[in-house]
Amino acid sequence: MSNITNSMFESIRGALASSEDKPASTNILRTEPGNTYTVRLLPYIKDPKKTFYHYYQHGWNSFATGQYVSALSPQTFGERDPIAESRFKLYRGNDEDKAVAGKIIRSEKWLVNVYVVNDPVNPDNNGKVMVLRYGKQLHKVITSAIDGEDSGDLGARVFDLSPEGVNFKVIVEKQGDFPTYVSSKFSFPATVKGLEESGFDDVYNAATELDSIFKFKSYDELKQMVNEHIFCKDEDSQRSESPIAQVLTSAAAPVPSSAPIQAEQPKISLTQSDDSDIQDLLAGLDL
Repeated sequence: MSNITNSMFESIRGALASSEDKPASTNILRTEPGNTYTVRLLPYIKDPKKTFYHYYQHGWNSFATGQYVSALSPQTFGERDPIAESRFKLYRGNDEDKAVAGKIIRSEKWLVNVYVVNDPVNPDNNGKVMVLRYGKQLHKVITSAIDGEDSGDLGARVFDLSPEGVNFKVIVEKQGDFPTYVSSKFSFPATVKGLEESGFDDVYNAATELDSIFKFKSYDELKQMVNEHIFCKDEDSQRSESPIAQVLTSAAAPVPSSAPIQAEQPKISLTQSDDSDIQDLLAGLDL
C-alpha cells in the first residue's frame, strides 16, 4: 500500500512547480557514463515542500592556482552575486576580458533524496538513502512524471516504495566529451528487492533536509574569492586601475536574475570540488 497521501503529493508537486520561478557535504550519488543507476525518488515527509532543492552554481579553474573552484550563487535566493556581476562586466570588456568571462560557468541544478536500488559502480550504495544531484535533462523527465504529460500514469507513484511504485532509471551515456541523461526514464511498477513494507518508514525518515547541505558565506567573502581566483589578487595586494580589476569596486547594479528576491535567506559559501563535480557542472550546461 502506498505511503504517499494525496495532500503530501500535492505539496511536492506545488513545490516543484514553484521552483521554476524561485530559485552541498552530503551523501551524493556519483554517476559515471556507460552505466544505469536504479533509484526510487523519496519525498521529504517532514516537509514535502522541501522534497526538491533548486540552486545555481558557478565553477571555473582558478586563474591563480589552476585548481577547480565552485560556489553556490546568491541568485539562488534572489540576492546580489559578486561572481555574476564580475562575469557580466567582463563580457562587456575587450576580447581578453570576454575570454575570461567565458570560462566562468554558471549551471542550474536540483537535489532530491533517493533510495538506491542498484548502483552498478559502487554496489555498497545499494539499499542506502542518498542524494541525487541533477541538471535540466533529468529535471525534464522528473517534472513530466510528476506534473506533466506522464503524470496520469506516474504521478505519486514516483515516490512510492511499495510494489505500486516505479523505479527511476538514470541512464548515463556519453555525447562527445560530456555525459548525457536523455535516455533516463521511469520503469513499470515493481517491488524493491530486499525492502519490506515494515521498513518503508525508516527509509522515508532517513531523507536529508536538502537546504541544510550547503555551507554559506557572505557577499564580501565571495567578493574576496573573485579577487583571488579571477583577478589573482590576495587580500593585501593593491588593486590595479585597469577596468577588469575595478569590477568589484565600481558601483555596479546587480545582474538581472531569473530567481525572485526573497527576504532573510542564508548567506552563501565557496566549496572546493573534485573531478566528479567537474563532470556534474559540465553536464549541467545543456541539461
